[in-house]
Amino acid sequence: MIILVKRYLSLFLVPGTFILLLSCHNSSRPAEEATVIRTPVTIVPVTFKPVTSIVRLPAVATYMNKSIVRATTAGTIDKVLITAGEPVNPDQLLFTIRTREAMALADKMAEDTSLSFKGVINITSHKEGVINSISYQKGDFVQEGDEMAVVSEQKSLVFILDVPFELNQYIEKNRNCKIILPDNRQINGIITGKLPEMDMQSQTIRYVVRPATTDRLPGNLIASVNLVKSSNSNALVLPKAAILGDETQTKFWVMKLINDSTAIKISVSKGFENNDEVEITEPVFETSDRILLTGNYGLPDTARVTIIQK
Repeated sequence: MIILVKRYLSLFLVPGTFILLLSCHNSSRPAEEATVIRTPVTIVPVTFKPVTSIVRLPAVATYMNKSIVRATTAGTIDKVLITAGEPVNPDQLLFTIRTREAMALADKMAEDTSLSFKGVINITSHKEGVINSISYQKGDFVQEGDEMAVVSEQKSLVFILDVPFELNQYIEKNRNCKIILPDNRQINGIITGKLPEMDMQSQTIRYVVRPATTDRLPGNLIASVNLVKSSNSNALVLPKAAILGDETQTKFWVMKLINDSTAIKISVSKGFENNDEVEITEPVFETSDRILLTGNYGLPDTARVTIIQK
């Protein structure tokens, strides 16, 4: 009797145990799936467009030639018709000088009105330019040959461009360039030559850039010139935020989607870059490729992700 009871119990327990194990096994699957962590990310497509790599260098305005206005006779300055910083034209009257003879005859001419000797000498400008400095004022006595004023010749205005020695190779392809003024105006310029000596402190080669403008620009005006280093009419470009790098900034990579939920790590080589975009020289992506834009930082290779809308 006892043996029969044990057999019935075993028959009852075995199917129950199987059902219990089966239910436990099935209930563990959702739990396992629930533990998969997916990082929310946004994506960006690959873009092909023309890009240009440039370097911006400082350029300082200077007048290469200065014309000295000298007294042609000894006497007293009767009139000063200019001020410092004023533009002047060729043959413009700058000063008048009353000679010593005229001053000596002044009393006699007052007594005898028949005398018409005035003894006033006109001093004019020989060049177009800007008055840089004035050495004498009205009433001052000058000797023949004294420097009365200095005129910075307008046609001699150039910009001195400081180019690091390692960038000297790019000058030939940038003979025609753009000069960017501090107010963001741009004027055309031509690199016409270079000075015979480098700047000792900065170790830069100094080139002469002649501006194509009639504007009167002041000397020592600091502008800049863009030199084109390279250009690509069909470059592969990604936003800068999509590019990741190591601590030494020698290795770079992107996270690329292989399906809607998995991203893999792809090593890349960079070319041109600015504040917003980076050119990718290797590897070659397809326009259909999707690259992680946000949420990509710190992701391992073959990361599980969830795409969200921007």
